[in-house]
Amino acid sequence: MSATEFDPKAFRRALGNFATGVTVITATTPDGQQTGVTANSFNSVSLDPALVLWSIMKTSGSVEIFEKASHFAVNVLAADQINLSNHFARPSDDKFANIDYEKGFGDAPLLPECAARFQCENYQRIDGGDHWILIGKVVAFDDVGRAPLLYHGGAYSAVIPHAGVKPKQSEASESGQQKNEQRLNNNLYYQMIQAVKRYQASYQPLQLATGLRTIEARMILTLNDFGSLGATELEQRIGMADQDLHAALETLQRKQWIAIETTEGASDGEETLSLTDAGKDQAETLWKVANDRQQEVFGQFSEEELATFHKVLNAVK
Repeated sequence: MSATEFDPKAFRRALGNFATGVTVITATTPDGQQTGVTANSFNSVSLDPALVLWSIMKTSGSVEIFEKASHFAVNVLAADQINLSNHFARPSDDKFANIDYEKGFGDAPLLPECAARFQCENYQRIDGGDHWILIGKVVAFDDVGRAPLLYHGGAYSAVIPHAGVKPKQSEASESGQQKNEQRLNNNLYYQMIQAVKRYQASYQPLQLATGLRTIEARMILTLNDFGSLGATELEQRIGMADQDLHAALETLQRKQWIAIETTEGASDGEETLSLTDAGKDQAETLWKVANDRQQEVFGQFSEEELATFHKVLNAVK
């Protein structure tokens, strides 16, 4: 792609292939003004001194608060805190109404039950195009160690530990390898992870061949089941951030697979989403891809074996 063909939306989608954590950055000015924003731009900079960074749009209404505040807090969200992420991603007159928090250095709000929290002294601000890059000096931190919330491909994700691979050349003893293989073969959690990885590796390319990313396919299939949903409810059902939901909706609307209507009389301008006839046809195509792959993998098993498999899955999920 040449520079003249550079598409900001395509660039954003490409960046979405890099999985990140999700944070809520908070701050309070000396006169008591508070803010909190959802950000996945958080990263470490230095160990000595202890520095971290994140970035904020220059047009954000919170820029002035972060500029005046002596400190900011980085709340690294845990896997079950999607609602907090979405809450702080939306504009609000009082983002901390009905939100539990405690005050840290510089009165920066600290959210409970996070995976980790970093309290930072404002250290440096750098011009970064349409963003300000804010660097903070860490003065205190909490390491709770809860499973973190991840963000990838426009949707929330969760951590699954990598099972590892066998090295092509190994100096391990034969008895050690046999012991390791036996232990892993008897570990049902390990076997489930491996099975899901193998299934996904062969299924995902088939789904992507329809021209849809995974999150867009989930949106179509969910709307096909429910008929119509409000944008907020769809966002919650498929685990998606507000800004990326609307970017995906633009794509689906451009393909004429989805219809968007603003609910009449709604004070918040809530949108109602539904599939067009072409969208319903696309949903059937997606279900066929899924069912064909399922039949290919599980068609070798008897109804009795599959019934037992269902029973086991329902018992552990």
